[in-house]
Amino acid sequence: MTHGLTTGTRGLRSLVASAGLPPGTLVDRTVLGRLPEPLLWRADGPAGPDDWSRMLPVRDATGLWPVLLGAHVRGTAVEDDLLPGAGAGEADGVDAAGALAAWWREHAAREPAGETSGEVPALRPYGRRWPGPARPAPGAGDPDAAAAGAARALVARSTLRDPRIALVLAGRSADVPAAIGWAGTLAYGGHTAPFGAVLRSWEERFGTRLVALEPDVLHLSVPAPPRTAAEALPVAAEHYAFCPAVVRQGAGSLARYAERWLAGRSVWSFWWD
Repeated sequence: MTHGLTTGTRGLRSLVASAGLPPGTLVDRTVLGRLPEPLLWRADGPAGPDDWSRMLPVRDATGLWPVLLGAHVRGTAVEDDLLPGAGAGEADGVDAAGALAAWWREHAAREPAGETSGEVPALRPYGRRWPGPARPAPGAGDPDAAAAGAARALVARSTLRDPRIALVLAGRSADVPAAIGWAGTLAYGGHTAPFGAVLRSWEERFGTRLVALEPDVLHLSVPAPPRTAAEALPVAAEHYAFCPAVVRQGAGSLARYAERWLAGRSVWSFWWD
């Protein structure tokens, strides 16, 4: 879901200048060198729990989307590895459901089967068969309120290392990673457009918002998360296709992930390393 703003031909630099922001930096450097126009504005001071929500009036006035930026444990920050080029528009022609199905088949083929049953224990009850996309969430609630709550929790619980609030010129929350050239998924594959298409699909079906980025971690808010493990299973299948590490390095099985990490959880986190 887009935010419905018209910024005309104004660039990020002029929009930031008109917004009355705290001290900050316009980031124009990438791994390939400096750009003529900045990719994002980032506050110089550390983020507080309510900084994301405080930027909502700025978003409403300018179309600049707020996002929390965190650093890697090794000290590198998100803006140290920006690689623009796979613009948000490239996601327009990508079928999110098709991308998820293709990823599922690729990942599921690598899962070991049981010694006697031939089933794939990690992917019960689906096995290697792609179950199809999950249904949209009924009554998705208020996405902005959910995002503000998720951002508050991420900062208050010190989930993010050295967080800073940033603003990005993007048509919608799901397009923020592509708009700045976030390289977090490049360890998995070279094409970022399918990831952007899935983020758009989740935004439309579940009301998610991109709340925070770390160098290889992505955090989404969810206004109406699945309430039970049974409701969460189809969503868990999509998460596994999108980022198999949530099962392989995390829960250990799709069913456990649905029960322990998805049901009732208002933040979805994914990592690629």
